[in-house]
Amino acid sequence: MADGLPLLRLEGVSKEFYGTPVLSDVKFSLNKGEIVALVGENGAGKTTLMQILFGMPVIADTGGYGGAIYLRGKPVSFKSPFDALEEGIGMVHQEFSLVPGFTAYENILLNREPVKGNPAVEVFGDRMATLRRDTMKDRAGKAIAKLGVRIDPETVVSEMPVAHKQFTEIAREIDREQVEILVLDEPTAVLTESEADILLAALKRLAAEGIGIIFISHRLREVTEIADRVVVLRDGRIIKDTPVQGVTVPDIASWMVGREVSNQGPADREEAALSAGDRAEALRVEHLWVDMPGETVRDVSFTVAKGEIFGIGGLAGQGKLGIPNGVMGLWPSGGRVFLDGAEVPLGNPKTALDVGMASVSEDRRGVGLLLDESLDWNVAFGAMQNQGAYLKSYFGGLFTLRDDKAMRALAEEYIKKLEIKCTGGKQPAKELSGGNQQKVCLAKAFALNPKLLFVSEPTRGIDVGAKKIVLDTLRSYNRERGTTIVMVSSELEELRSVCGRIAIVENGRIAGILAPNRAAAEFGLLMSGGNL
Repeated sequence: MADGLPLLRLEGVSKEFYGTPVLSDVKFSLNKGEIVALVGENGAGKTTLMQILFGMPVIADTGGYGGAIYLRGKPVSFKSPFDALEEGIGMVHQEFSLVPGFTAYENILLNREPVKGNPAVEVFGDRMATLRRDTMKDRAGKAIAKLGVRIDPETVVSEMPVAHKQFTEIAREIDREQVEILVLDEPTAVLTESEADILLAALKRLAAEGIGIIFISHRLREVTEIADRVVVLRDGRIIKDTPVQGVTVPDIASWMVGREVSNQGPADREEAALSAGDRAEALRVEHLWVDMPGETVRDVSFTVAKGEIFGIGGLAGQGKLGIPNGVMGLWPSGGRVFLDGAEVPLGNPKTALDVGMASVSEDRRGVGLLLDESLDWNVAFGAMQNQGAYLKSYFGGLFTLRDDKAMRALAEEYIKKLEIKCTGGKQPAKELSGGNQQKVCLAKAFALNPKLLFVSEPTRGIDVGAKKIVLDTLRSYNRERGTTIVMVSSELEELRSVCGRIAIVENGRIAGILAPNRAAAEFGLLMSGGNL
């Protein structure tokens, strides 16, 4: 920038939500062509800070913020995201903001569509103008190409795998004219490692063109690979702002949580990897097919032993997420599924729940939570609805009311066990950070006391400290209650640290089932369609 001024500078930014301090005296800057990684545990204040920068309405609606923001040396205070966009700031949020029924190119050019006139415009005004769809497709294609991925601009968003939706979100921002700052909030959380590598390479190219990038991520290896500087938030304060050169992943992790963080599994790791053949069968899946857009399952068969933690991995869009969604009756499916030897009819979620199966969805906001309701209501709701738990009967069962005391005790138990950062059980779920919302989804499933629990992407968007809490909780839940767990994850190392066996799904079929101590290259070969 001219006169040596940074592109963006934050000075003393502070924020409270409902009397609870979230940010205190935050200061950092971003230069032209620089990639600054912003990291911290869930609830540290990262997303709130970006909401302030982007002028999100929730900030003004909750009393505004303190401090100052300078853009190119001039003070700014955006009243809406449109103001931020006009100043050249683009943002990709944790949760998708695409229109499901629109194509990729329609989403990328939304509200910026090129139009051509016609006679009706002269009479009825601009609303009668015709879209230049060929131009839109061309521009969208160029934005997608910048990211190094292959997505047909005419693909409807609702039919895309999750990874393609994420790339479409990013393409929309880089298509904007005069974009100077790009903020990415957990952009790789829904991507596999290979897809994330493609995105990181694209971000480096954008930075080389002079775009300043704020990169928020819990994947600390990516931080050390891509960032020029790392800024660490802890409990709403900047506790480290340093060049990334020479910084290691353990360094960043310890700054984030204020303690040393170990990546090692539990002491009984080898026991967890013992063959499942010596145990009774809990789940048997035969020739399962699932018609889930972007995650089609073509022909899958496998068995899971009682008390086992069974992993399912693979690249995005290959069908791994379709397996739990099909078994639980959320998408059209066929084949045969048996629980404890009894066949489970497919196509009805209530039937799956009634026989003792439960699921934690990969879509925590769209499926997993009642966002406007309190935490105690969210945690108890599934058990209340499906099992009649947490209800009190009156006058011989003439009518029932919810047992608020029991619900409160249940929520407090899991708030403590999962270390959910909140003001208490009465706080609405929508006010929690993404990682803490994920913990509430787990608590909701645990409250059902299922025989078999499907857990899809349990640590997506969760920081390194919280990830350990979640994985340890799954281990202890499995060990103490004997619950059989089927864990679906894009993180291979996560599966290897928890599961006794891991199935790799490729092109809608199981390419192989490996022990967790097999070489990473063998897993990679199966994911790429090769044979061992």
